[in-house]
Amino acid sequence: MNEQERTRRPGGRSARVGAQVHQAVTELIGERGYGNFTVGEVAARAGVADSSIYRRWGSLETLLTDVALTRLNAQSPMPDTGSIAGDLRTYAAQVAREITGPDGPAVLHLAVALSSSGQQGKQAGADLRAERTRQLQTMLDRARDRGEPAPDAFEVLDHILAPMYIRVLFDMVPLTPDYIDGLVDRLL
Repeated sequence: MNEQERTRRPGGRSARVGAQVHQAVTELIGERGYGNFTVGEVAARAGVADSSIYRRWGSLETLLTDVALTRLNAQSPMPDTGSIAGDLRTYAAQVAREITGPDGPAVLHLAVALSSSGQQGKQAGADLRAERTRQLQTMLDRARDRGEPAPDAFEVLDHILAPMYIRVLFDMVPLTPDYIDGLVDRLL
């Protein structure tokens, strides 16, 4: 196996280190909040050298963005149920499970903090929003391609995601299935 094939292979030590670092970040955000820990503290918690983190991510903000995007993509992938109503209901239910799960509030606080912190953090927040908006747009474009009327991505953010985020950020949970379906129904 050549070096390039080794680099692309999923799993192995690299994946394990990435998972340990991501978990360390999530735990530290949950315990201390955004901006209250260093790369060195992440490295110590993950059991890796801080140089490994800098080599792989370059900066704490880039690492934080990667953590948030990885969690969003793993826990709340864009569904394809065959209808926009089904896609939005499935997606909203996935997001609700993620943001109310054990690490969900920490990841949600991270996304909010990235959007409002220094220039590098603001860019990381913008990158996070741009990627998630792109993914939402893919789901919405599929619906339009099927001939269904579909809202735009910002309407999904405003009418489905924002109310759920506010309820979690201000500890106004639970996000019941009826509440989530009602958000989708009002949008459509």
